[in-house]
Amino acid sequence: MKITNIPITKLHAFDGHPYKVLDDGEMDELTGSVRENGVLSPLIVRPLEDTEHEYEVISGHRRLHAAERAGMQSVPAFIYEIDRDEAAVLLVDSNLHREHILPSEKAFAYKLKMDALTHRGITCGQVGHKSRDGISDTDSGRTVQRYIRLTKLIPELLQMMDEGRIAFSVGVELSFLNERQQHDLLDAIDLNDCTPSYSQACRMHREAATITANRISEIMAEEKPNQREQIRLRREDFRKYFPSSYTDQQIMRDIMCGLDLLKRQRSRDRDAR
Repeated sequence: MKITNIPITKLHAFDGHPYKVLDDGEMDELTGSVRENGVLSPLIVRPLEDTEHEYEVISGHRRLHAAERAGMQSVPAFIYEIDRDEAAVLLVDSNLHREHILPSEKAFAYKLKMDALTHRGITCGQVGHKSRDGISDTDSGRTVQRYIRLTKLIPELLQMMDEGRIAFSVGVELSFLNERQQHDLLDAIDLNDCTPSYSQACRMHREAATITANRISEIMAEEKPNQREQIRLRREDFRKYFPSSYTDQQIMRDIMCGLDLLKRQRSRDRDAR
């Protein structure tokens, strides 16, 4: 298979691909690299049906965006003569082992691959299946199905998961609420300035058939043990000190490292005196 230089105007993003292409610090670095060295790793594309020399990107959406930002007119690519279902499987498999992948990306990636396999007549593992199910070579069938459940969440709750404000297990339980109930929960989160615990999420799941906005507010208003005697900091006050791509977990990690350094510095200053 040979590398072909394809005009950027002839390349189109894979319709419904789950991976986010963000204009963040990492993209700035990638754009700088592409501007200086070109696209070193060719994209993988496939010919679009019923078009002439138009292609759909399977792998390389971030490289393509960086090339556009760098002002390039064309990029190198491998052309695979495959249908959309095969392309969907390849797209997911070529990205799942990235170092940084958000829960929402993984959720929609697994769903995309499951839908493609199902369309091709390949049966995937059922919930509770302990072995691999053909969708992932790292996660069990049950874990895959739990990720796919996350696609039932409204975008605002998915964003909270990506930011690390809602745990994976909590998100799975909340996915059993319907869209209206999830919006009621979002209002309760804003009102109480806290996210649901796993116990609260499980109760809302159990009551999902009849739960009302008032009941959701009642559950969310409960004081949780880990919320007592807390110091509250507004995210906007310290967000500027961290890369835009950082999750809340990464921010907390750096804050704790910084406090540890400050403590050691104060200890050294006392010893010096």
